[in-house]
Amino acid sequence: MKEFDRLVEIMEMVRKDCPWDKKQTHLSLMQYLLEETYEVIESIEEKNDENLKEELGDLLIQIIFHCIIANERKKFDIKEVMTSISDKLTRRHPHVFDNLKVSDESEVLHNWEKIKLSEGKTSTLQGVPKSLPALLKASRIQSKASRVGFDWKEYKDVFKKVEEELQELTNAAEINNKDKIEEELGDFLFSVVNISRFLHINPEDALRRTINKFVKRFTFIEQEISKQGKKLEDVSLEEMDKIWEQSKDLLS
Repeated sequence: MKEFDRLVEIMEMVRKDCPWDKKQTHLSLMQYLLEETYEVIESIEEKNDENLKEELGDLLIQIIFHCIIANERKKFDIKEVMTSISDKLTRRHPHVFDNLKVSDESEVLHNWEKIKLSEGKTSTLQGVPKSLPALLKASRIQSKASRVGFDWKEYKDVFKKVEEELQELTNAAEINNKDKIEEELGDFLFSVVNISRFLHINPEDALRRTINKFVKRFTFIEQEISKQGKKLEDVSLEEMDKIWEQSKDLLS
């Protein structure tokens, strides 16, 4: 597309003539790539299409920027990136671009993992980024294991596992063994992530939603206490809890 070619050309000029852009490397740009990704996510959560359009553009700039730097290093360019991903998409979708028949989504995912292994992957779990947030990483690992049949049969079994892990965490807390507590807390959180997967809920999204809800309600407490001419440290937990309950009715 001419619009895409124009954007690449603009970025090449910026890289060549802007003092700040000249100094950037793959490593120095990592923080901006992450920031732009989260801003895209925020726009999606807010259902703001105008912001989403803008933030996707900012994210696209980061991708092009990395390709320009790689090209300067004589490693690859944007065209090679597009060719590579196009080839991968067609190869991993034989039910779309070839004659393979699939019955449902689970079969698509199962075939996807088989194809990846045939491409040289040594493990089903290979490819999950090490830098993913732990909650999201747990979900991705469980999902990949599930695609090859390593999974619980019913969600009720997962709930039983959560209860089991909670009891083991409680036991570890009672003996006050920090190392054991950390291990059992990890097991408990991992099993909770499994529930979210069985219920088709993204755990990262669910936790972020709860965090946002907590921030709104706690901010409401601060504002109400401020209206009374008081500070948080001057108010009892009971008083704060009463305002917290009020916030549930007033804030969505």
